[in-house]
Amino acid sequence: MNQHQPTIIRDRTPVSDAVLTLHDVKVHYPVKEGLLQSVTGHVRAVDGVDLTIGRGQTLGLVGESGCGKTTLGRVIAGLVEPTGGDLWVNLTAEQQRDVDRLRAVEPASMTAADRAAWQSLQTGHRLGSMSRENQRAYRRNCQVVFQDSFASLNPRQLVRDIVGRPLRVHQGLSGDRLNAKVGELLDMVGLGSQHMYRYPHQFSGGQRQRISIARALALNPEFVVLDEPTSALDVSVQAQILNLLVDLQGELGLTYLFITHDLGVVQHLSTTIAVMYLGQIAEYGPTDLVFNDPLHPYTRILRDSNPSLDGENDATEWELTGSVPNPISPPHGCRLHPRCPVARAECGWSVDDVLTDIEDRAPLLFETISRVERQDDFTADVTFDTEVSARAFADRLQASRAHDAVDRPLEIADATVSVSFREVPDATLQQLREGRLTSCTRTQNLGALPPIHETRR
Repeated sequence: MNQHQPTIIRDRTPVSDAVLTLHDVKVHYPVKEGLLQSVTGHVRAVDGVDLTIGRGQTLGLVGESGCGKTTLGRVIAGLVEPTGGDLWVNLTAEQQRDVDRLRAVEPASMTAADRAAWQSLQTGHRLGSMSRENQRAYRRNCQVVFQDSFASLNPRQLVRDIVGRPLRVHQGLSGDRLNAKVGELLDMVGLGSQHMYRYPHQFSGGQRQRISIARALALNPEFVVLDEPTSALDVSVQAQILNLLVDLQGELGLTYLFITHDLGVVQHLSTTIAVMYLGQIAEYGPTDLVFNDPLHPYTRILRDSNPSLDGENDATEWELTGSVPNPISPPHGCRLHPRCPVARAECGWSVDDVLTDIEDRAPLLFETISRVERQDDFTADVTFDTEVSARAFADRLQASRAHDAVDRPLEIADATVSVSFREVPDATLQQLREGRLTSCTRTQNLGALPPIHETRR
């Protein structure tokens, strides 16, 4: 550990006015197998996310496909029920501090004043515990624009019915009043009243996305979840939709959660960025600082791999290796470490990491494994068909960075290799600087990303 290790601030800096605050939000899908469909595990699609979305801002949520971005967006929109954690609506900075403090207190240890404050916060601001009236108000106030505009629009309904349905259900509009309001919304997104009596298939992809945006704005929401709204469009149409979203935000004071894998779009549209990897937030901070001075190797690799970003990116030896780990059993420690070019012993290694690496890099050697007897996730006896294969496995392990994390020297007995790794705690998102959070263990220890010249063995 660096002797000049910075002080880690574990509490987030409260946002003065937060539209939404997430605490330890989880979405785990059960894996069922066998004739009786017994639950054998869980896919950790979202696994302990903490986020704050400030009013009037745009939070860009980025990451690889399958990292949990869309699932998190659907939780925020109320379309998916979280299996853990809680979501809080419209908290002031003082209320955020109260929530942080009271969540850390055991119910039995709360004073009468604490219990009263906690009850008041839950009934007034916590999704799932609020009054029905407040819950319905949030549903109206949070709208979604989906990635596939064609699939999200009813092909058998006219545009008038698609855009006008929220107005009929929530405001009771009909007839000329409904037509006038729908025409106004279509004008707002660059279409017109002449488009009201057409079907979705009669429009281009960009026009259909404008219709989706008009529908989302029908109830005058403050908060809009944009789930990759431009990914299915060509570049010129993407620019038109993005400019429209920027104009609408300035005109209506909207708050956006912009979900995408295109960092070029996020750089120009977002106020803050949350980088997501394997169900967790890897880095969070202001857009310009995250791009110019990333605090997580994953963020830096994403940035440098995108040629569309402004500025010059360093030619780098850093790249991800292997495949994305199984979300049913994610890696211990930092979840990126099996693929990270600058991983070290303190990043956390387990038996599964080594076996997965062998399967990816030496499949013939992997096929010679006959049995794995585990004491726990960090200790196991790996038996091979022959002693030659066992020694080849030991040689590969000794030449890798995982060997730096072994708890005791490797033991080889005939065709069996006994391995044991030091157990490390799972990485957590921690505030390293004002407004900057990272889950990279090495960055937390060093105060900055590891040196660029480091490469992986």
